[in-house]
Amino acid sequence: MRVTGLVLGGIAGIFSIGLWIVFVFYNPYSSTVIEAGPAINTFLMLCLPACLAIIALIIQKDYLMLIAFIWSLPISLYMLGTPGIFHWFFAPCIAYFICFLLLYFSKIKARNKFEIR
Repeated sequence: MRVTGLVLGGIAGIFSIGLWIVFVFYNPYSSTVIEAGPAINTFLMLCLPACLAIIALIIQKDYLMLIAFIWSLPISLYMLGTPGIFHWFFAPCIAYFICFLLLYFSKIKARNKFEIR
């Protein structure tokens, strides 16, 4: 269960970073280069939580995955309402939460396994 959470979180973080790069630099829905304001806003709200999720996996802290989920949720919900490929930003957000649950419950299960009854 823990390995599944680690793999899912890693894939979600990498997917979100890749989708952000497409959104900012290779946007198929805009012929102009994105302005600095939206690029910085989406970097702070989509790319940094993805980096935090990857760091959470490396240092094995499940609560950081929950923070990444809460941090990226508002803009992910906003992007869910947009047409095109960018509504897929919601998928990594949900994956962060599922990953948090998998990591948290595997930690609880491991703790209960070593309890003396």
